[in-house]
Amino acid sequence: MNIGVLGAGQLGRMLALAGYPLANRFTFLDTTGHPSAGIGDVMVDTDRRHLAAFLEKVDLVTYEFEHLPVSLVQEIEEVKPVYPSSEAIRVCQNRAEEKALFDRLSIPTPAYRLVESADELEAAARELGTPVVAKSITEGYDGKGQAVLRDPAEAAEAWRAIAHPRLIVEAFVDFVREVSIIAVRGRDGEVVFYPMAENQHVDGILRYSIAPLPDLADSLQQTADGYIRALLDELDYVGVLTLELFQCADGSLLANEMAPRVHNSGHWTQDGAVTSQFENHLRAIQGLPLGDTAARMPTCMVNVIGQEGDPSAILALADAHLHRYDKSERAGRKLAHVNLLAPTHEALLERVRACAALLPEAPAPSFSFE
Repeated sequence: MNIGVLGAGQLGRMLALAGYPLANRFTFLDTTGHPSAGIGDVMVDTDRRHLAAFLEKVDLVTYEFEHLPVSLVQEIEEVKPVYPSSEAIRVCQNRAEEKALFDRLSIPTPAYRLVESADELEAAARELGTPVVAKSITEGYDGKGQAVLRDPAEAAEAWRAIAHPRLIVEAFVDFVREVSIIAVRGRDGEVVFYPMAENQHVDGILRYSIAPLPDLADSLQQTADGYIRALLDELDYVGVLTLELFQCADGSLLANEMAPRVHNSGHWTQDGAVTSQFENHLRAIQGLPLGDTAARMPTCMVNVIGQEGDPSAILALADAHLHRYDKSERAGRKLAHVNLLAPTHEALLERVRACAALLPEAPAPSFSFE
């Protein structure tokens, strides 16, 4: 089967690598003019002149990047199956729509307000109590399009900096850690869940994801499973969906945002789970049985940002698996990731610290399990 992928970055690259053993072929449609997949058949189409040619080549379409014109995805749906659907993209790329869906499904979120001016932003900051985080309704990712206000008087400056006509303002959450749940729903409605991962971000960019978590109560995993299942069923979703959450001190979970695609916090599954998120996404969209999502052993994904370390030194670490994206170095750019495995979490954290020491721009991890 020839699978069309909207977007041609590292996520598409990893989808293809997972799909070749299934005899899949891949055609990427890049709308940015800067493809980096380096694999499969890449079509650059910044003005939709090649869309018809792309659709002639493929049997179905998926995407690795949700910041796409909804009209484009809807146009494609009239010709070929698209998984996940344009409705999933429409909701996920608009934070107001996303929060409304969470509210409708009784999925708890941090307190929030929608604002359309600097004055409304200032009023929301006073009402919610600073600090607050203000985010553009659309287009923001990896920390872009947002600002933290520590005083309502900073509203005018934040409004100018974000430069977006509508913002969502969220109360800060006193959380213990950031976690994510990744699930997969097949075309027949079957759903499988991966163990939750703990995620550590620096400057809005994911640095570490570790799973499974030794100190996570089964009830909390089940709560997260219930939240994401509700989203999957409501959207009649097909493929991998990711839900990022805050775990609070009282053990509750608050939903932050969701992503309708394979996700950075699920890269650990490539080497640490029985079936990777990439393979399971491909199984789902093709109507194949979903694979086992169990963790093989404790695993941590380390993102390589800005500068690459010495591959030989990294690969000399025990049970280290390096996944490079073949990208040029640039500040803040995701260049690769390393999956580290160990029989115990204590041994895993030692390997994570050793790996971080080999990366020029890697902050020290701060995981602690009781």
